[in-house]
Amino acid sequence: MSIQPSKTEEVREELRAASSIAVLTGAGISEESGIPVFRGPDGLWKQYRAEDLATPEAFARDPRLVWEWYDWRRSRIAAARPNPAHEALVLLENHCPGFALITQNVDGLHDLAGSRHVIKLHGDIWTLRCQHCGTVKSDRWVPLPEIPPRCACGGLLRPGVVWFGEALPPAAWQAAVEAAESCALFLVVGTSAVVYPAAELPMLAKHRGAKLIEINFEPTALTPLADYSFVGKAGEILPQLVS
Repeated sequence: MSIQPSKTEEVREELRAASSIAVLTGAGISEESGIPVFRGPDGLWKQYRAEDLATPEAFARDPRLVWEWYDWRRSRIAAARPNPAHEALVLLENHCPGFALITQNVDGLHDLAGSRHVIKLHGDIWTLRCQHCGTVKSDRWVPLPEIPPRCACGGLLRPGVVWFGEALPPAAWQAAVEAAESCALFLVVGTSAVVYPAAELPMLAKHRGAKLIEINFEPTALTPLADYSFVGKAGEILPQLVS
């Protein structure tokens, strides 16, 4: 994709000069790696909607069913690889000492790309948490050898993600707020910024005086407020801005 040279150079200069940068990424950046958007046309699994499975109530009612869906999702994610947008963010982190990467994604592709400090607002699909003893562990088995998986204590393990109706992890949310409040530039990449409370972060940064840069497949409610807005694939646009 070709983007307006003058606007590209302006943003490059902003990135070069910024002492602190915060980035919020969403499903769009992962979709370019082949991971279906949660609410997109591929959001149905068998006859179920994701919104009917990703809840504490669904897990209490039928943990096997919920885990069959998560096992399928983990298999899809395991086949995906970071794309040039993920890699461009690693380069940006290497350049800017005051860098914060905030993601709504649970797929771990930022980690796989080499990002070192990722604030995971919605958790991590590769993390399991025991319902009984609270043990948290990393697990990348695909497919899972046992469904539903059990902890060493015998308790039921659940995915380490934030479900509908659950609060965000307090430490992650606090870190995200601090990054938004203190950054000079705030990038919104691959998200429509409509899911709250994450959608508050760009506005918080803007209110504190940060320049707002948006990269998305299509215009959003945030577009009129952005200082710079790029419509297209993050995997094509971000590398041009970071180069």
